Amino acid sequence: MYQTLRPRGDSPVSIIGAGVAGAWQALLFAQAGHAVTLHERSDAAMTDATSHWAGGMLAPWCEAEASEPVISRLGIRSLALWREHFPQTPFNGSLVVAHPRDRADFERFARLTTGHRRLDAEGVSDLEPSLEGRFRDALFYPDEGHVEPRRVLPQLHAAIAKAGGTVTFNSDVAADDLDGLVIDCRGLAARDRAPSLRGVKGEMIVIETAEVELSRPVRLIHPRWPLYVIPRGDGRFMLGATSIEAEDRGVSVRSALELLGAAYAVHPAFAEARIVEFGSGLRPAFPDNLPKIAIDKDQISINGLYRHGFLLAPALAELTLSFVARGEIDNEVMQCA
Repeated sequence: MYQTLRPRGDSPVSIIGAGVAGAWQALLFAQAGHAVTLHERSDAAMTDATSHWAGGMLAPWCEAEASEPVISRLGIRSLALWREHFPQTPFNGSLVVAHPRDRADFERFARLTTGHRRLDAEGVSDLEPSLEGRFRDALFYPDEGHVEPRRVLPQLHAAIAKAGGTVTFNSDVAADDLDGLVIDCRGLAARDRAPSLRGVKGEMIVIETAEVELSRPVRLIHPRWPLYVIPRGDGRFMLGATSIEAEDRGVSVRSALELLGAAYAVHPAFAEARIVEFGSGLRPAFPDNLPKIAIDKDQISINGLYRHGFLLAPALAELTLSFVARGEIDNEVMQCA
């Protein structure tokens, strides 16, 4: 039944969509010896791609607070793949903090997650000197990491080319017009074949200051406006965490005020920071917010990564390759027509 999905060594493999999901598919298939072409309808800047606006956090243990176990399982596997293929990826851990009035939510987060250890105020300041005296304790997830999407995507594309694959920008192709195995990673553009997809808006702000230094993402627990602050280097930080059921591409005044207010709650020096950029991306999500690998003869669709694109993409690519090479099926994420 699945024999046609196991191409010969010289059989072409075409991937549509050069965001993080498609790029990891192309990389692993190219390294496995397949003739790979990665098609991207936009130019190399990819400013319209969801990946361009992502946080890039590799935090499977933190994500367990609000996600199904499959997210943690695949995310933990992805960490190993990031380390293997991009050993320069920062794995400095994640820090979760809260102010005293939000203590109940902080303790709930601790109960729902694993892989952390508690730090007292001294431990927090030892880990992040800029936060000295700001929080009486914290949760530290030492095995988590983060990437800068706008830097790592070009690195992924370069690695594909090094492995013998081809990356073609400004290439708006249809799956039915391509030969061999076709892997569809178009995100929301794939609603012509997956009508249940919806867009969930995630907003972000980039700020710049020399007054704060962080070595890892910091999550602030709050019942209304939880925040993550991600260091981008050179004094820049990304603020994010909104998940809005809307498909416009703007940043609302409410979100901007809440993100900036939350950043000030992490450190008052952020009040004097310079705003560099506002932006938002639409995350493709199915009704259950879980990823799916849909298999239909010689076409495979990977979609619904929701807010976990950079966390899940490597593991999903490995699953796809294992299916094509050996017929292995992961029943939690795969659907066969």
